[in-house]
Amino acid sequence: MASGPGPRGPEPENETTTKPGHLPGFCREGDRRFLLIAAILASALGFIDGTIIAIALPAIRAGLGASLGQALWINNAYLLPLSALILLGGALGDRFGVARAFGSGIAVFMAASLLCAVAPTAETMIAGRVLKGIGAALMIPGSLSLIARTYPRADRGRAIGVWAAASALTTALGPILGGLALGLGGPETWRLLFAINLPLGAVALWLLRRNVRHDPKGPPTPLDWPGAALITACLFSLAYGLTGPQGVTDPRPFSAAALFLAWFVWREARTAYPMVPLGLFSDRAFAAANLATFLVYFALTTVLFYLPMTLIAGWGTSEALASAVFAPLSVFIATLSATSGRLADRYGPGRLIGAGGALVALAFAGLALGIGTRNLWTGVLPATALMGLGMALVVAPLSTAIMTSLPEDRSGTASGINNAVSRVAGLIAVASMGSLAAALYSAAGGSGSFGAIADDPAHATAMTQAFAGLAWTTAALSAAGAAIGWLLIPSPPQSREISARR
Repeated sequence: MASGPGPRGPEPENETTTKPGHLPGFCREGDRRFLLIAAILASALGFIDGTIIAIALPAIRAGLGASLGQALWINNAYLLPLSALILLGGALGDRFGVARAFGSGIAVFMAASLLCAVAPTAETMIAGRVLKGIGAALMIPGSLSLIARTYPRADRGRAIGVWAAASALTTALGPILGGLALGLGGPETWRLLFAINLPLGAVALWLLRRNVRHDPKGPPTPLDWPGAALITACLFSLAYGLTGPQGVTDPRPFSAAALFLAWFVWREARTAYPMVPLGLFSDRAFAAANLATFLVYFALTTVLFYLPMTLIAGWGTSEALASAVFAPLSVFIATLSATSGRLADRYGPGRLIGAGGALVALAFAGLALGIGTRNLWTGVLPATALMGLGMALVVAPLSTAIMTSLPEDRSGTASGINNAVSRVAGLIAVASMGSLAAALYSAAGGSGSFGAIADDPAHATAMTQAFAGLAWTTAALSAAGAAIGWLLIPSPPQSREISARR
């Protein structure tokens, strides 16, 4: 990658053998903050795109004349390649250079955003969403690996905290920005929600090219393309089984998913260059952090996706007003995540994850109880505020637990696996909780369809009761994630040493 101004720093004798982790010659010390900004901007693109659909999907569906099945796949078409290929994205950064892979992902994401912004049909939109997922699979793990390259280990916890705060903030801001744009600009404003990615991506690319001085390649090891194909087939079969027209009564997609998963695990255990080195999960902290990630993000995605649907389609709340309940979530995550990153460095991430996860579980239980009042300000807003406080304590420590549990030369692979886990959690949450929501809606006496807009008191009541069931489920999952963090993620040695000195 092109270097910025100034003399080049020392370079290794053989750059093909350089391993990921902090590299003094990667950038100048004074330029670290600009690369952190680039990582934050690129992460914002990927995370906002995943959450903004919850608010914008009704307008997109109406604008493109999409069926319900097409609307579901507008969501899944992004999450599926992101979930599967993000595992390969970290390895591509390790192999070809972190900055090169990261920049390529941004470029692909920008091109796909343009395609989505001008899409004339639902089929074109789905194709653009698939391409965006591929770009995000390179971009999102590359952002964390870029930080690992840029910052030495002693300063990395705080940098990860800043990155996590900004990334989580943009995730929560997705519904807010979507609701405000649609409320102020009208239905066709959804196209601008994709077009805004172009200038943001351009700034990230410029910062990357200007400030990276030396981006060495890793060892020329083969990439696990067969493994990527198998896990993609597994996730597609699972998503199709959960959302396809046949419903969950057809066992064939689930049997196919199980077969592909078993084949994937068998191959990963035997290939010399696995996409997912299964031995990494022998580290208790790494395995526990990924399990906690799955549970917490499954719960969070369920609420972020189905709560706006309940408020808008069930209660008749405007998009702009419905998005307002996520404002406290954004504020708490933005203001406290950097602090939680520093506390994770001092006390260890497990305690922060346990405490934060417990608060999130309480928030979802409160939401389950309060949603029945059908009052936005007293029944919903306090719960989303507590959810924000809890997530502020969870996000950065989870990233810290992943990045400190393994040697630095596995940072790209570690971040890829953890990001894959969080995306797979989101994909399965949206698909599986949709089936649960439909069943609960029908059991509550609903005569229409969960998520459909209808001026019917019985429809509103059924949707409200169905979401309460989802909220209780997410409360239990968050509590399990909190227990895993508290009990199974130990304090890393450097955290214990810092605590002892103080």
